[in-house]
Amino acid sequence: MDTQGRGRAENVDPADQWVLNPQTGEYELRLDDSTQQLAAAPQSAVPRPRGAGAGRTAPPSSPGRKVPPPRGGAGAPEDLLPGRRGRRPVKKASKAKKALLWTGGTMAFVMVAAAGAGYLYLRHLEGNVQTTDVGDAGAGDFKKDEAFNILVIGTDKRTGEGNGGYGDKGSVGHADTTILLHVSKDRSNATALSIPRDLIVDIPDCPTTQEDGTKTTVPGLRGVRFNRSLGEAGRDPGCTMRTVTENTGIRVDHFMMADFNAVKTLTSAVDGVKVCVTKAVDDKESKLVLPKGESTVEGEQALAFLRTRHSFGNQGDLDRIKVQQQFLGSLMRKMASGDTLTSPRKLLKLAEAATEALTVDSAIGDVGTLKDMALELKKVPTKNITFTTTPVRDNPTEKVRATVIFDESAAPQVFQMIKDDVSFTEVKAQKKKEKAEVAARLKGTKADASQVRVRILNGGAAAGSAQKELGYLQNSEGVGRSENAGNSQTTQAKTTLEYGPDQADQARRLADIMGLSGSAMKPGKSVTNSQGLPTMTLILGEDFTGAGIKLDASSAKTPNVPRSTADKVQCAG
Repeated sequence: MDTQGRGRAENVDPADQWVLNPQTGEYELRLDDSTQQLAAAPQSAVPRPRGAGAGRTAPPSSPGRKVPPPRGGAGAPEDLLPGRRGRRPVKKASKAKKALLWTGGTMAFVMVAAAGAGYLYLRHLEGNVQTTDVGDAGAGDFKKDEAFNILVIGTDKRTGEGNGGYGDKGSVGHADTTILLHVSKDRSNATALSIPRDLIVDIPDCPTTQEDGTKTTVPGLRGVRFNRSLGEAGRDPGCTMRTVTENTGIRVDHFMMADFNAVKTLTSAVDGVKVCVTKAVDDKESKLVLPKGESTVEGEQALAFLRTRHSFGNQGDLDRIKVQQQFLGSLMRKMASGDTLTSPRKLLKLAEAATEALTVDSAIGDVGTLKDMALELKKVPTKNITFTTTPVRDNPTEKVRATVIFDESAAPQVFQMIKDDVSFTEVKAQKKKEKAEVAARLKGTKADASQVRVRILNGGAAAGSAQKELGYLQNSEGVGRSENAGNSQTTQAKTTLEYGPDQADQARRLADIMGLSGSAMKPGKSVTNSQGLPTMTLILGEDFTGAGIKLDASSAKTPNVPRSTADKVQCAG
């Protein structure tokens, strides 16, 4: 009988089966009534699991799958063996302790935090998680005090009961749904960047460990669909991670991969997720039937909602991505709701469902690390979790639209913002960084771009940056009165713009174009340009990453790309 079943059968609150061990300061899952012995008896019960190898190896009939350790048996502490007689009343934990114990994360795949610190239960959850060694494609470990990037991958492999009718019948498990989740260093915001499966990319050579244990490098491909970065020719999630880094410049630290079952089990664990449609849906392909307005979906119906294409938008993958983002936002709200966080039943179900549904990189393959990650993600307010999609445009080489390519006018800036840990939403912490008088430099009238006079020096950017920025300003922004003044005598970390008292309106225009913050604007004096006219001085610092890429999106408009936040209810249609 599982923990929940035991509790219901004997009228015991499952939360009361977690007991404080005074010798370790940790809560432990107690499956009998020996709690009163804790203070007197040595506690060498079950060692804390370490590393990815803590799970049990799979039996021959289930290759690659870890299974939980047996309950009881050799090596199990006597007072934790199930079925012991002489049960005594369990002392109930205080409400405060319960609240601490059951506080969980905000996303389905990190609800393992709900398991608390019970060694036996953690070890059981450990056995649920499958891991893949991705080598140097990811980070060696999880750092709680740094920004991090997780690649969340949903495959179209037909694994699990009842999934035979989904996806590609012959698929080896392509990257059907991919989201790069960036979590900021200060945990004030996060960005979930969807990557279309039909995006044309270059897939690099990929070192892998095959199912038989042999190591091989799978040759790369040029100009192919992104979804081929997984599954085909033995490519593992590390190959997908390398592909993202190769094409976006964003370093991926970890991955989490799930199949069709994940959606079904996770939504059932929270008793369904609310979705909204602008019109009634009766989709013959996905078998989704919903009335207009809000509905609650779980299990098979939730999966059908996510796989529906022909009833939403232009029936393409990009519109399906929007639906997926709306669904994930709703799921996050459900995870963070009091209805979930105060329910031990739901949290235990989520812990089981999340760990059973996941395959992760070995660096985060132990439940303790997943718990730490959950607690870090929980710090991010849902209103500051932004969903957006990689900027793309139709592939010009195709007569019939089937694939997309990067939109070079917007994609580089989106990637740079993630690399620079810049939020896509207004974050109060960002505004506090600038004093009122500094922020005021951005306020006021702006001169026309044709009236802006500026000379550009390279003070720490890549070689040739001053000339490239000059070309961008003149050809794309209409700043014709600009010139390249060569290299600065010194290097500096930040880009700055110095201007005279009568040039404030010109400075505000250039700041708007370049995304300069108020602190980057330096009131001072003008200099004389080659035509003998007073001009501003722009020094490109080490933070300058490329012509046309805005430097500080907290003070400038973010890229003109569709986006939404996790706290907003949206309807698919």
